[in-house]
Amino acid sequence: MNSDNKISKSQLFMYAAWLVSMIATLGSLYFSEIKGFIPCELCWYQRILMYPLTLILGIGTFQHDLNVRKIVFPMAIIGWCISLFHYLEQKVPGFAEIKPCANGVPCSAEYINWFGFITIPFLALTGFTFILIFTLLARKEK
Repeated sequence: MNSDNKISKSQLFMYAAWLVSMIATLGSLYFSEIKGFIPCELCWYQRILMYPLTLILGIGTFQHDLNVRKIVFPMAIIGWCISLFHYLEQKVPGFAEIKPCANGVPCSAEYINWFGFITIPFLALTGFTFILIFTLLARKEK
């Protein structure tokens, strides 16, 4: 904390990143546990990267430890890349043949398609993007 007990901009950005990770995690659980959507293989990889971010960002945020960015940033970059690949599999014709899911639900399946472009991988991509932006904006104060 600052000497005058005000929350710094960096702390606000970390809170925002944590909030995004919470929304993404709860949204993911809503789609699978309440709506009954079975996650595909790429969805599982995205979850494996997003769920721990909720804990890591939460601990870092409430401990006022900006060093968690060193852990958060690489995880969010990898999650972003997987989400982009997954979204391309859904939306670019011929792209899905590059690597179809091995078993279960095909990764090209679209459980939701709001406004013709918002799918679950798009939501994950957006979440990882905001986490990356907020993590980059959180700088140590001089």
